[in-house]
Amino acid sequence: MDELRGPRRRSARTGLAGLLLSLLLLPASLRAQLRPYEPFRWEAFDDDVSVAAEVGAGWLTGQRASLTGSEGRLVEAGQFRLLWRSGRFVLEGSGTVRRFFAERDRFDSPFPEVLPSSDGHRSDSGDYLVTTTALLTSQDRPLAAALRFGTRLPTTDNTVGLERDRTDFFALLLGRANHGSVRASAGLGVGVHGTRMQGFEQSDMLVFALGLERTRGSFRPSLHLVGHADGLANRTVRGNEELAELRLGFRLGDANWLRLDLLRGLTDFSPQAGLLLAVGFSR
Repeated sequence: MDELRGPRRRSARTGLAGLLLSLLLLPASLRAQLRPYEPFRWEAFDDDVSVAAEVGAGWLTGQRASLTGSEGRLVEAGQFRLLWRSGRFVLEGSGTVRRFFAERDRFDSPFPEVLPSSDGHRSDSGDYLVTTTALLTSQDRPLAAALRFGTRLPTTDNTVGLERDRTDFFALLLGRANHGSVRASAGLGVGVHGTRMQGFEQSDMLVFALGLERTRGSFRPSLHLVGHADGLANRTVRGNEELAELRLGFRLGDANWLRLDLLRGLTDFSPQAGLLLAVGFSR
């Protein structure tokens, strides 16, 4: 039986990796708000971890800012993430200190309340999120489940047009499976996102996440799919369009690390490509 299980498990991991990698070949044919929710870091529930922190920056090209009606290059400076664990709960604060957007092409007229940019450059505060994740099962078993919920705070300026200056809520049911040094994870839930449209105050989204990663050693590659979809085939809420992106990541180090993510957007309002770089630690 053990001889049969090995090939089956390798086949399952290969199949999941193939499914995620195949998304790289999809055309950017869906429709996106500026950035999706970050995937949950399951290592926060490891026995020897009580606190983890990360800080970095992102460079995204071909990013559409829906409310400005323009597409260009987005730089996210001062991305941060702080996780604190107490028993079965992980409290998380994250966000982006500043965003810089350079307009390159225009695909629509600006939203009425968005002010024009004289030089084609815009900057604004980024998103700030407060999140709680509750472990629902035993962490030391190969299979585990958790509930993750939180809010995105209205810290942006709607006249700049990079975000909506609205409060969002989200909740996901998470699951993960460990086998040796490989972890497969998934999350599915809902997002209740505020809009700038009168008479249509909120946009309900299906939020999703898939992941495959190595959990041990000083070199840990990963592959994640994250995004959200509203399922409105013939209607788009401006500023709340659908998002999806695939991330190929590389983490170097153990308790202290350097993380590099290569990003490909899968929707019209996701970036065409991007790079995320961060340093972090866990204790």
